[in-house]
Amino acid sequence: MEELYKEMVKLLQKEESFVVATIFDKTGSAPRTAGAKMVVRNDGSIIGTIGGGRLEADAIDLAKKSLSLKQTVMQSFDLTHNDVASMDMICGGKGEVLIDFIDAQDENNRMIYETVVKIQEKREKAWFITVLDNVSGTSNLRCQQCIVKPDKTLIGKIDCDPYILEKLITGPAKISIHAEVIDNQRFLVEPLRPEGTVYIFGAGHVSQRIAPLSETVGFRTVVLDDREEYANRSRFSEPTELMAIDSFNKLPNLHIDEDSYLVIVTRGHLYDKVVLEQVLRSNAKYIGMIGSKSKRDKIFTQLLNQGYTKEEIKSVYSPIGTSIGAETPEEIAVSIVGELIKVRSEG
Repeated sequence: MEELYKEMVKLLQKEESFVVATIFDKTGSAPRTAGAKMVVRNDGSIIGTIGGGRLEADAIDLAKKSLSLKQTVMQSFDLTHNDVASMDMICGGKGEVLIDFIDAQDENNRMIYETVVKIQEKREKAWFITVLDNVSGTSNLRCQQCIVKPDKTLIGKIDCDPYILEKLITGPAKISIHAEVIDNQRFLVEPLRPEGTVYIFGAGHVSQRIAPLSETVGFRTVVLDDREEYANRSRFSEPTELMAIDSFNKLPNLHIDEDSYLVIVTRGHLYDKVVLEQVLRSNAKYIGMIGSKSKRDKIFTQLLNQGYTKEEIKSVYSPIGTSIGAETPEEIAVSIVGELIKVRSEG
């Protein structure tokens, strides 16, 4: 998502207007792709994706009209079973897509999007708030946008009660995309930095189940694997981020900090150990490794012999996940994400 915002800034700096299509929850049963964004340019080309399929095609058509009319609209969607399956959605295929016309001539837009990029580069927290004054149908909407920082600093010009903005960044919107109607205004709240980043090492069946659950509860989620046939969009949909790495033997710079949660679920004991020994002395809030107690003990003994301390090794959650008797990939994913939530809330 950070790269997408950078592309938006480049377009604004070139004085090129564009449309941002964003998927939002409408009914409480959000598609897995809620929060996914796509930029549509004047020539019809796109940057990013909102999941492909019929929804994306319809959004592009709407965006072209919005560009010509310089209007922002909200469009409801109700996808068929086949559409839902192809987009890898959960909880049904109903929702809304915001088709937001971004005028390059409006200095407020440039200021807001440049601020978004700076916040993400500095790994700070903030909320991107969109206010729509007309909440019915697909008619032209009066759209205002601003950024609210944790200290309640407001960036951008907006006609709204500051108390409402403060209220919006608490509760559900604190960690996940959220929509609300207050006093006939529609508020769309997007955390610019979710409450923690989950790095999933390995892109197998368990990872496929972990990633959407992790995103649903507000984590930014990144999946890494050295096999492109596993770490790809046919297996993991937006907004989960993918990294096809050269090898687990030398991990890329992941900016692991106290808001990082590391889930080690590679395809074998050797790779799990290789990853663990590279991240064990990081500042991660959580490090979990899948596997039985016997496998864990074998790896831990090897790490002790390599010079790692008992205190460092005790910090690893293994066997991973809360104790719920999980056996299937789906159940294991629930137990792992449940443990992540527990550690986050205790933190």
